[in-house]
Amino acid sequence: MRIISGTARGTKLFTLDGLNTRPTAERTKEAIFSMIRFELEGRAVLDLFAGSGQMGLEAVSCGAASVVLCDKARDAVTIIEKNVEKTHLKDRCTVLCADFAESLRRLSALGKRFDLVFLDPPYATNLLTDALRALQNGDLLKPTSLLVCESGDELTVDESAFEVVKRNRYGVAHVAILKVKKEDAQ
Repeated sequence: MRIISGTARGTKLFTLDGLNTRPTAERTKEAIFSMIRFELEGRAVLDLFAGSGQMGLEAVSCGAASVVLCDKARDAVTIIEKNVEKTHLKDRCTVLCADFAESLRRLSALGKRFDLVFLDPPYATNLLTDALRALQNGDLLKPTSLLVCESGDELTVDESAFEVVKRNRYGVAHVAILKVKKEDAQ
């Protein structure tokens, strides 16, 4: 696994051993970044279930202003911190070790709002739906925010809150890019 473009292009990233973390496949990551490449420059990014941090680090490498990388597993956070150092992007990265709900509470209390959010929780959970609801309720999204959601099944979207911009399937991964419906964003 490596950074595919930008200032850290070609940097090989550390990954976790075992099956607890499932990194986004390189082909899937390339497709995602092809879809959002014009939405990165100067943006505030949140990588909520960061794993190795590859999605958030890719965004910063490609011009995002900052990224908050969150994961609840201490061993994942250790890998994220190593990858932040290895890519030389530390000045634009914040790493949190907490579950998604606690991370969002902390970020909301700080008044943070994000332009781009990566959501790739473990596939066999309902965490994606819960995280979307918490992002919306925590006032963490802007009227122009994009959310990149990866799941094992096709995502059912709360159409009163989010609009599906694009949907694709890459092997077992279902990717949906959502945007906030204007009337719901502040």
